[in-house]
Amino acid sequence: MPLYRDFSDDKATILVWKYDETEDLNADELLEKENAEKVKDYHPKKLLEVLMVRKLLKGLKPDSKILYKEREPFLSPKDAEISITHSFPYAAIAISKNKIGIDIEKFNPKILRVIDKFTYENERGFIPFDNEVTFYTIIWSVKESMYKIHHSKYWSLKKNYEVKPFELKYLFDISCRVHDENISDEFKARVKFFDDYCFTIVEE
Repeated sequence: MPLYRDFSDDKATILVWKYDETEDLNADELLEKENAEKVKDYHPKKLLEVLMVRKLLKGLKPDSKILYKEREPFLSPKDAEISITHSFPYAAIAISKNKIGIDIEKFNPKILRVIDKFTYENERGFIPFDNEVTFYTIIWSVKESMYKIHHSKYWSLKKNYEVKPFELKYLFDISCRVHDENISDEFKARVKFFDDYCFTIVEE
């Protein structure tokens, strides 16, 4: 199976695949029986994304399955941490000994309509007016990646996930954190661009 991108490092295997119509994606072979009910009403493209992730997993850990606990994916047997993301025609998987979060987002001006839902004004002061879509997409994606590492159904991307000011020429080391009245956990994010997409990696 041809890979589109490999962002692996010394701590994690991180692979991205772009859909190819010639690739065989057989749900009977790839999909775990535990997830059959979960995906039965999925749109065909969303189902393809799910199967692409499973095909990637088969190449890395052929005896493992992706199961879910309260919508959070985990490996079975649980011998490593996993994060998955997809936005057709792309799907990606990360497998690591430590917790890891990955996210893929398409650059889209519509994000400007919802910035109040995931940022405060004090997070926006460094963002150049002529490149808002790029910066806000990165912030959204970094927060989504952090959520996959350190999440709670009671937390808010706006209130509890913070991305510190950054520049586009330093996208390999963005400071970010998850916090509430009891904790403040610091992370570093890496951001990659390809086509019209932003791909974000946050590792514990």
